[in-house]
Amino acid sequence: MNEKIGFSVNGYGVFVVLLAVAGFMLIQAVAGNIDALSVIIFVVSVLAIPGFFMVQPNQAKVMTFFGSYVGSVKANGLRWTIPLFMRKTISLRIRNFESNQMKVNDNHGNPIEIATVVVWSVDDTAEAVFEVDDYISFVNIQSESALRNMAISYPYDQHKGDEIALRSHPQEVSEALKGEIQQRLEKAGVKVHEARISHLAYAPEIANAMLQRQQASAIIAARRLIVDGAVGMVEMALTQLSEKDIVELDEERKATMVSNLLVVLCSDKSTQPVVNTGSLY
Repeated sequence: MNEKIGFSVNGYGVFVVLLAVAGFMLIQAVAGNIDALSVIIFVVSVLAIPGFFMVQPNQAKVMTFFGSYVGSVKANGLRWTIPLFMRKTISLRIRNFESNQMKVNDNHGNPIEIATVVVWSVDDTAEAVFEVDDYISFVNIQSESALRNMAISYPYDQHKGDEIALRSHPQEVSEALKGEIQQRLEKAGVKVHEARISHLAYAPEIANAMLQRQQASAIIAARRLIVDGAVGMVEMALTQLSEKDIVELDEERKATMVSNLLVVLCSDKSTQPVVNTGSLY
């Protein structure tokens, strides 16, 4: 069922017409010229009064006639339609929904806690009213279901260079979550404007272990950078000593020098130098 424009006219114009009819009837009553036509006009005018209704900004009226959908009215202000049309108000304003924190397993089987904030609004009033029983409850349940399905599709942390993870790629994850929720809410006439993760953490039972793993990864990355820099400095030192003919070193002495330099450059504590005052050999 798709939304269509329902019949309605400007209520202010109809109100002026009814005032003119009322004035005419009053004049006819004073003059004593009441006839059958005047009575019919009066009855029709009275029956037309329930056809007035007000549409607030960012609201719509869904109209039905004896159980059949006849259209929706989104024009703001005072409107008038056929009095027999039943009218139901539905909000078109943008709304926020924040899910509860739920525990799920990520793509690697690690238990995590995750929650989301979804920004949505009604786009098709007919589908929102007639396709689902309660579109607000439908949005809440389907958003949590989509979040759970999305969470098991990605790992919490990035373990490969081009791998998309929940923690390291918030923009990509948000787009995937928005698409997942929109697909589920399409049948309810709801448009998803934004969907973002509001809470993300490891479950308490593995939080300490995962923290140690993250710290170990950081230490390894730092050590790798230090070793790369130290090897470059050692290579530069040996090259300059050879090019400037400062000292000639055999392979054994080069190995000793390389060992000493790497210890000095890679150690996380200050080293104590030992001065050799004797012969090099």
